[in-house]
Amino acid sequence: MFKTLGQLLLGSIFIVGGANSFAEPGGRVQKVEAAGLPLPRESTILNGAVMVVAGSTLAAGILPKLSATALLGSLTATTIVGHPFWNETTPAGRANQQTQFFKNLSLLGGLLLVLSTKND
Repeated sequence: MFKTLGQLLLGSIFIVGGANSFAEPGGRVQKVEAAGLPLPRESTILNGAVMVVAGSTLAAGILPKLSATALLGSLTATTIVGHPFWNETTPAGRANQQTQFFKNLSLLGGLLLVLSTKND
């Protein structure tokens, strides 16, 4: 029961965040462009779609290890490109980005736990 609930809760942040990124890429596109990645709008939308699909399958318990692997790749890129706290010039901006960066590291830890669990 705890494993199922954990996967559901872990998947939920990717479903919501991915849907927002997919539907309204907004300022994320500028961050992707500033990072020098090709096709910034399309990359942002694709990343959001990956998060929605993999987050949904993780939450549903469908291929959880594959879902976690896809989310690891997506979230790693999102964390580095989206929350470069080391580039912030104001203390408030740095603190905010640092919080988001470490929140994402915590999510990466949760995904690694999914990968480390044995199949029941």
